[in-house]
Amino acid sequence: MLIVVSPAKTLDYESEPTTKIHSQPALLERAVPLVDTLSTKSPRSLAKLMNLSPALAELNVERYHQWSTPFKPSNAKQAVLAFKGDVYLGLEAERFTDRQMEYAQAHLRILSGLYGVLRPLDLMQPYRLEMGTKLKVKKHANLYQYWGSDITNEINKQLQTIDSNIVLNLASNEYFKSIKVRELAADVVTPKFLDWSNGQYKMIGYFAKKARGQMAAWVIKQRAKTVNKLLKYNIEGYQYSEQDSDPLKPVFVRKQTS
Repeated sequence: MLIVVSPAKTLDYESEPTTKIHSQPALLERAVPLVDTLSTKSPRSLAKLMNLSPALAELNVERYHQWSTPFKPSNAKQAVLAFKGDVYLGLEAERFTDRQMEYAQAHLRILSGLYGVLRPLDLMQPYRLEMGTKLKVKKHANLYQYWGSDITNEINKQLQTIDSNIVLNLASNEYFKSIKVRELAADVVTPKFLDWSNGQYKMIGYFAKKARGQMAAWVIKQRAKTVNKLLKYNIEGYQYSEQDSDPLKPVFVRKQTS
């Protein structure tokens, strides 16, 4: 199965990468017009566009002014090691063995507003551009229009490469909307993670995001290829709940939080 996840707002370009192996984003050329557009923005207009604080707006204006190709280890970092958020806290890619990272390179994809879709070891330079941003680029009113079928086509290519017809959707709705499901040559499996709180099971943001990363790591380490295998996921107390699930929307529940 091919796993898709969202990126993170928090980035880490200070710590040394745990591997020297790297690759180039498949859609890097498509990022250039976006950077060209963003680099014309003032801090004030960028803050309004992205709902950023003045300090974050200044930082990202500087990032886009400094953004340049070619990407090298001296000016960029592997995506899966650069992103630091709840999903990546659960993923713990920095602890992958070489074989696990190799498997992740083929079976994990990170959706991105700027880069479209990234493999784990694709180099990237720091940025802030959420997929839902209403950035106008030429005739396109937003990023969903800009990316069109490009992201879907890349996903389909990799599905064919790994001979799979399953996409494991561990991304947020904002990012998964960038994939045109009707054009996808696969079934989409979208797990849900619920925690017991105040007498009922509910989705709690932090725990659900971390669980998405943990499930991605589990699939990579187990080399899980089927939905039946996926249902055996039981990390940190989560258990598959058949009564709450649909065939392509498995629900995992737990009563303790950690």
